[in-house]
Amino acid sequence: MKGEHPIKLLCRVLQVSRSGYYRWKKSPCSARKLRDAELAAKIAAAHRKGRGNYGAPRIVRELRDQGTPISQRRCARLMHEMKLQGRKRHRRKPRTTDSQHGKPVPANQLAERPAPTGPNQTWVTDITFLKTAEGWLYLAVILDLWSRRVVGWACALTLHASLALAALYRALDQRKPPVGLLHHSDRGGQYVDTDYVNALTAAGVDRSMSAAGNCYDNAFAESFFSTFKTESGIEEQIPATRREAELVTFDYIETFYNPTRRHSSLGYLSPVAFEKQSTSKYIKAA
Repeated sequence: MKGEHPIKLLCRVLQVSRSGYYRWKKSPCSARKLRDAELAAKIAAAHRKGRGNYGAPRIVRELRDQGTPISQRRCARLMHEMKLQGRKRHRRKPRTTDSQHGKPVPANQLAERPAPTGPNQTWVTDITFLKTAEGWLYLAVILDLWSRRVVGWACALTLHASLALAALYRALDQRKPPVGLLHHSDRGGQYVDTDYVNALTAAGVDRSMSAAGNCYDNAFAESFFSTFKTESGIEEQIPATRREAELVTFDYIETFYNPTRRHSSLGYLSPVAFEKQSTSKYIKAA
């Protein structure tokens, strides 16, 4: 505007003095604006670190852990100004369970047992499907309910029991759980397969299954799949091949979700950080 009209005219129209205008022009930015600019850069970096998934609560915790104090309200305001936001999850109902197998199933012990207080006390597992340009790819995961850590996962072209078994062997090999671990799943045929049941029995693992017709009884595993599909972007940008989908899965679980992603239920720590912190506290207490 000042390029089109003289400063003298603009000051008269806006009812400000020319001396006041020039004083304002030469004055440095306020301390608050400078601080906002500094925080905005850190917020943008934290948002990138979270792969565009974090909203204000997780970014606030990220910055505070870095030694930068900030309120959630200020963070939300600056994110809004920069047009940054976390990804929102959508409820899904995967149809990967075939419970019409006629085999005996164990009772649901998950609701009866107290919440786990340490690792390898309760595992939950489930299977979902991933769409690729080549066709479907199926993913089985096993989560430690205490830390929400993915302790075993596997991908396959089919829903055969070998898929679930591959994830189980991986979890057993990595965690070496004690006798008495509770393994909870839905009533899918993969989890009553003879080889699968024998593997659990050999490891001294107790079995638990969801109530009939209640797909939400295994909500923790369902929640992980919802988070994974939203935050990895695997449904927004369909992988060209099954191999590419498997690499996306590996990248999300092994380099982001387990070691880095902050969980509100874990005090905004990642699963790996939560386990390390809790183990450290236990050792010191002992």
